[in-house]
Amino acid sequence: MFDACEGVQQQMMRYGVSPSKMQAVFFSHLHADHILGIFGLMQSQNLMGRRDKMLIIGPKGTKAFFQDLFKHKPLSPQFPVEFKEASRECKVFENDLFAVTAFPVKHGGPALGFQVQCHSYRRFEEDKARKMGIKGRLFTELQQKGVLEVDGKKIKYEDVSYEQEGRKVVYSGDTSPCPSVAKHAKQADVLIHESTFSEEEKAVAAQKKHSTALQAATIAKKAKAKKLVLIHFSNRYEDRAPLLEEAKKEFAETIIAQEGMEIEV
Repeated sequence: MFDACEGVQQQMMRYGVSPSKMQAVFFSHLHADHILGIFGLMQSQNLMGRRDKMLIIGPKGTKAFFQDLFKHKPLSPQFPVEFKEASRECKVFENDLFAVTAFPVKHGGPALGFQVQCHSYRRFEEDKARKMGIKGRLFTELQQKGVLEVDGKKIKYEDVSYEQEGRKVVYSGDTSPCPSVAKHAKQADVLIHESTFSEEEKAVAAQKKHSTALQAATIAKKAKAKKLVLIHFSNRYEDRAPLLEEAKKEFAETIIAQEGMEIEV
């Protein structure tokens, strides 16, 4: 989970996400609107008898901040919590499917963006494989064994497959326009970028170290991302259509984030 806003448990329940399966929470920064939901989530996990470790990842100061709060019994998790901090670009999490890299962004105080990079994998060149006699169950057998003999010829998996780069999703966190976001979002399948203000309030955005919708679109265009998802809108915009219109003029493949939205990558 990336950031834990107030009411996050209700949203997880509404959309069928189980907190018990959560391995890690990645905090972009420690402002209240990004962390308040973690405390109720922890208490619910206590009541459910959680014993699995929870990993909390964030910018410098995250460990001391939460440890001070967790000293208070009503807020204390009754299961192991491990902390990991990042103040520079570094890998902060990895499993069998993907790795997460944290990188600094420009906001009020220490703040991070996150790049989720799925591992590369091999894919069959089906036409080539079939011409060499691979068909039906032989595809699975070749993938598992690495080499097969077909019609008296040895065929290696590498001979009929290629390396497919894994999908990449980048989350900006709260930030003013930042080169590090563009760097990590290079050819990303999805860039999730904050767009707190419209371009009309560019000066306010700069003062508060946020981005406009147009600035987010400019970064997506520069990075040659495939899709831009705008998030983190000021409450002054009851109608967010103008923000979308502003961004789409610069980067056509832009959408506005909605509650419960799912995006196939």
